[in-house]
Amino acid sequence: MAMASPSSAGLEGETERVSPPKGAITHVIFDFDGTLIDTQPFYTLVQERILSRFGKPYDPSIEAKLMGKKPTESARIFVEETGLAGLLTPEGFLEERNAMLTELFPSSQLLPGVKRLVSHLHANGIPMCVATGTYKHNFEVLTQNHGETFAMMHHVVLGDDPEVKKRKPAPDVFLIALKRFEVLLTNVVVSSLLTRYFLSMVFSSIKSFLSCNKSLDIFVDQGNVDPSEVLVFEDAPSGVAAAKNAGMSAVMLSDAGPDASAYKQADQVLSSLLDFKPSHWGLPPFKDTVI
Repeated sequence: MAMASPSSAGLEGETERVSPPKGAITHVIFDFDGTLIDTQPFYTLVQERILSRFGKPYDPSIEAKLMGKKPTESARIFVEETGLAGLLTPEGFLEERNAMLTELFPSSQLLPGVKRLVSHLHANGIPMCVATGTYKHNFEVLTQNHGETFAMMHHVVLGDDPEVKKRKPAPDVFLIALKRFEVLLTNVVVSSLLTRYFLSMVFSSIKSFLSCNKSLDIFVDQGNVDPSEVLVFEDAPSGVAAAKNAGMSAVMLSDAGPDASAYKQADQVLSSLLDFKPSHWGLPPFKDTVI
């Protein structure tokens, strides 16, 4: 793909990094935290509270150092970088932070444009999934009031999925998500409680599901999905790198300003999903207009 100069052409808040791929996008993968669900205010609030208890100031720049890291690693970095070493262990910080977050997470909100885009892609038959480093417990708490939106996902791959060996920027989570697109659930007549999300969470693989339900002929092979036909939405540089390492295109959602070094690998950078134009990627255009 040929590089294009960044510009603000089109919707406000949109920066084109490169031209869309020649082939149309057929599948979409979403990151979760910071892409679909707005959790950053919760993390900021909780970390400010913990620091204030020890008389330490909160520096927002710490967030970039924590992004995409395992909880244990991010806790170690936070304790060392904020001067809490000797006052609070990384394990103690995680325990205290997680307890506060569990109280706040149920009030989480979808980010602007999420419901519109997900509903639009679902209505047009575009398979979607979530591929995230978020662990199962947090995912369930954060999505408990957004079941309608996440039921439109073909499947969900989480950070504690046993098949995910390496975190982003390694491509593992996206390659696993790609593999699970390759068998499509169709013509399902099951209890309404058995949504696609429920199935993907309960059964670790399609093979295990089939072995338990040999009498249900509800799966049809789609064939291999080409990574070049997959579009990933991410909010972190490590996530964009993981998508590119998997051979996929990446749209980065960022309010980091004009510092291109923060998202140099992204094919497109947007400030919000409200700025996304599906037709730029060969996807069905929106029928409505957002003003």
